[in-house]
Amino acid sequence: MDLYPLYNSIRISLISMAIVLIVGIFAAYYVSKAPKYFKAICDVIFTLPLVLPPTVVGYFLLKIFGPNHFIGELFINLFDIRLTMVWWSAVFATTVVVFPLMYRTARGAFQSFNNTLSDTAMTLGLSRTYIFWKIRMPYCRQGIIAGAVLSFARALGEYGATSMIAGYIPNKTATISTTVYQLWRIGDDELAFKWVMINVALSAVVLFVINIIESKYQRKEVKYVSLS
Repeated sequence: MDLYPLYNSIRISLISMAIVLIVGIFAAYYVSKAPKYFKAICDVIFTLPLVLPPTVVGYFLLKIFGPNHFIGELFINLFDIRLTMVWWSAVFATTVVVFPLMYRTARGAFQSFNNTLSDTAMTLGLSRTYIFWKIRMPYCRQGIIAGAVLSFARALGEYGATSMIAGYIPNKTATISTTVYQLWRIGDDELAFKWVMINVALSAVVLFVINIIESKYQRKEVKYVSLS
């Protein structure tokens, strides 16, 4: 049994999770502090990939990174690098698809933050950077970690956009999801079922981790309420 799809899926999911973790945190932070109407516009733009069919997301990505379109053609001419039908093409797809999950989760965590804490810290002369990393982020870390883990799980099972921009090339672009489809298509139901069970097991582990994070957060909330 070739384990490349497992390795490739985990690699792609970890990279996309790292990207959306960084970008999602800062996007959520600044949008949560933005004016009402600007916030509404950003919410629509950043959340749109969550409600669009993954194949539509993949279509837009092909229009951007395809070899016959501006960015894709530019990279081929300048660097001789294709941005489609290679393993890292799937990173583009999974990043766009899972970004709304990280963004919405992080924004919810920031909005639940008690701004009195930051206001008090500012009166003590602490910088905004210090307040963000030492006060706000520790307070919101459970929600942010849960969003990151959920993004990893969603990236692990992404198929539609990935299949359009990265395709299925054994030992090059194959992921668990695209492998399951290809095995089913050629009638190898036994091997397809094994990959399905691997995906189910990985997803179950991720959900178990999320439940642990949420239970720890709830215990801290109860402890805080009882002390207050």
